[in-house]
Amino acid sequence: MTRPNIILIVDDQHRGDCLGIAGHPDVKTPYIDSLAQRGILFENAYSACPTCIPARAALMTGMSQENHKRVGYQDGVTWDYEHTLAGELSKAGYYTQCVGKMHVSPLRNLLGFHHIELHDGYLHHNRYASTPYYENQKVADDYLYWLKEEKGISCDIIDTGIECNSWVARPWMYDEQLHPTNWVINRSLDFLRRRDRQKPFFLMTSFVRPHPPFDAPQCYFDMYKDKKLATPYVGEWADQESYKKWGRVYDSSEGIADPELLRQAQVGYYACITHIDHQIGRLIQALIEEQIYDNTIILFVSDHGELLGDHHMFRKTRPYQGSIKVPFILSGSDWLVPRNGEVTTNLVELRDVMPTLLDFAGADIPDSVDGKSVRIQPKDKVKESKTSWRTYIHGEHSGGHMGNQYIVTESDKYIWYTQSGKEQFFDLKDDPHEVVNHIDTPEYQERIGQLRNILIQELKDRPEGYSDGTKLIVGCPEKAIL
Repeated sequence: MTRPNIILIVDDQHRGDCLGIAGHPDVKTPYIDSLAQRGILFENAYSACPTCIPARAALMTGMSQENHKRVGYQDGVTWDYEHTLAGELSKAGYYTQCVGKMHVSPLRNLLGFHHIELHDGYLHHNRYASTPYYENQKVADDYLYWLKEEKGISCDIIDTGIECNSWVARPWMYDEQLHPTNWVINRSLDFLRRRDRQKPFFLMTSFVRPHPPFDAPQCYFDMYKDKKLATPYVGEWADQESYKKWGRVYDSSEGIADPELLRQAQVGYYACITHIDHQIGRLIQALIEEQIYDNTIILFVSDHGELLGDHHMFRKTRPYQGSIKVPFILSGSDWLVPRNGEVTTNLVELRDVMPTLLDFAGADIPDSVDGKSVRIQPKDKVKESKTSWRTYIHGEHSGGHMGNQYIVTESDKYIWYTQSGKEQFFDLKDDPHEVVNHIDTPEYQERIGQLRNILIQELKDRPEGYSDGTKLIVGCPEKAIL
């Protein structure tokens, strides 16, 4: 059988529940839903370190955070890994290309790809006056360079006035074809036109949205602006004081204090998702016209979620479902994904992307990879056993008062804040939106002890000193890079 082509579609900051097929009451995603119906939806998919850089390190290397060493957000640290997803597929004879967001260092690091057409969104680190010329986004980012050719040297993606981490929302100010979401698909389609047809290909189509700015074209705002939207989930434990104090700051991680501005943020976020979805529709149609859709495996995933007002919080980093749970869809024809339309509760993480795609390519999986292939065989060929899947995921993120460690399973979650020692426990089976913190509930104490001990063992040899093997130790200095 001919080796399949592989397309990895990655978007940025997309909540795992924000899909029509996942039952979201408001968001419409017909093309992504179609991919899921033609494949498998993993409804318990997580980002162990929920910000762009550490999440993408897991995705690109197949390693857990303990081994790729990025447990927080820190720009400017060189990516130097022996084995990468694109590198291994290139070695295996695939023609490899990325279009869109990489968010690596140096900015033009190929990371094993034969070619990259880059757009990383707005990166503060690569805009500072001290940045070398060749690393400045205005020179090194292909989309931004192209946009200036189209609209003039002073044109920029923040001409809307919206900062790249802001909850402020407004429609895109230029023609829709100039939007970065359209550009990513335009360049992906051009790759299909000019590819080496004697080789199977690996294409990573990587969107910056729905990460802010929330700036989809007007027609997508119009889909949601007059609709009654479900309100965010707010736990009885939520921090009301921080929300009131910081909720007027345009990029506050503590939430959005003005109810109408919160609603506008929802509209903008959902508009960005549907815009991406329709552009994915263009890619699907191109594959059909090229007559390669049936010989192409598509994996759709995001690097992390977006809290979007849940528990009076915004952005990511925190260990709650809106932040850490991501879409994860494996799609293909019957001979590639033989159990179309299935939904599985098995725990998966971004480190599983690399071994899964190498598995489909028939390539060797390096010993450095910590993830597992999630390729699922036909039921009549393999009798699945739950023991073949992980029983928990250890996640974390540095960040001062937000610095956290968590253990999540299919049914519950334990959280420990490293600098304050605050603990939380959520029964995700009965309370999937984490409204009630059961850390002091008597009937859960045995289970809490079990999960706490798992975390103690996970951290016992870590350089921060969070654990001595018998207990958790509060207040140890944090690191973004181990």
